[in-house]
Amino acid sequence: MNFDLSFYNGKKIFVTGHTGFKGSWLCKMLANAGAIVTGYSLNPPTNPSLFEIADIEKDVHSVIGDIRDYKALKAAFDEVQPEIVLHLAAQPIVRDSYKNPVYTYETNVMGTVNILDCIRNSNCVKSYLNVTTDKVYLNKEWAWGYRENEELDGYDPYSNSKSCSELVTHSYKNSFFGDGHVAISTARAGNVIGGGDFANDRIIPDCVRAAIRHEDIVVRNPFSTRPYQHVLEPLYAYLMIAAMQYEDVKYAGYYNVGPDDVDCFQTGALVDLFVNKWGEGIKWINRYDGGPHEANFLKLDCSKIKTTFGWKPHWNLDKAIEMVVEWSKCWIDGKDVRACMDREIDEFLNVE
Repeated sequence: MNFDLSFYNGKKIFVTGHTGFKGSWLCKMLANAGAIVTGYSLNPPTNPSLFEIADIEKDVHSVIGDIRDYKALKAAFDEVQPEIVLHLAAQPIVRDSYKNPVYTYETNVMGTVNILDCIRNSNCVKSYLNVTTDKVYLNKEWAWGYRENEELDGYDPYSNSKSCSELVTHSYKNSFFGDGHVAISTARAGNVIGGGDFANDRIIPDCVRAAIRHEDIVVRNPFSTRPYQHVLEPLYAYLMIAAMQYEDVKYAGYYNVGPDDVDCFQTGALVDLFVNKWGEGIKWINRYDGGPHEANFLKLDCSKIKTTFGWKPHWNLDKAIEMVVEWSKCWIDGKDVRACMDREIDEFLNVE
């Protein structure tokens, strides 16, 4: 099924975490579709940031605030009276969660409680989507993909806080929205890559930084397997889920969003692709830095979203890396980044 984003034309959307990497791409997609978008988030989490480079503030009503601050969140929410809420605000980095677990839990768990309580105390919302992660599952390092009914018990503070965010969502759904007047789903996405990600401790941003400096790319765990996908894949899936459940509450539920099995790559193989696409003679080296525990093998079973909506990934990993390199070189060369994003979104949406 090719879902038509024109559904969002004129609809009032509230996005938490809009200044982040995924949030910025999501706001661009929504604005291009004619949505009336309000974003609530902290200032951009990186410098540089996609939000500033691409001037996403042009596309949305941007409210800078902390998801942990219920009073400020509710004020922004009540002013908008949104029909659809997309909750992306989070502390998203595994390694940072080891350094600051309390902040991670406050943001990822109480942030979810706060936005759900805004919805509970309003009458405007018809559709809510909580974006979590593939890392919510109890990782048994097995060779097949996790399904939506598997046990939730993330290992590290980031993954575990997202498991808790799922449980909070389930509880609110049962306790306050049992009559179905608000359709509620969670989406558990695999690792995303795309132009404009400047986070620390993520492999593609590390690759881009090294390439710009003409240095070797340091890969700390080349044999870990992850479900890598272009950022537009899960964003399109989120928008599809939120719209479909808006129209019919029967679609509300819990959905994995990941690539096909052929695109569950080891990190070293991913970097090989990047090196080939970037050119300029760059190469990578294997240097484990003795960091904290991270899952070694992880992939998702996405049968549910495929059978429910006829969804399938638009781009394979080769194409995704090509788009990362294209965007990054557009930015480095001082070209029009917004136009580059629009081109990528149009190309993605028009895949047969």
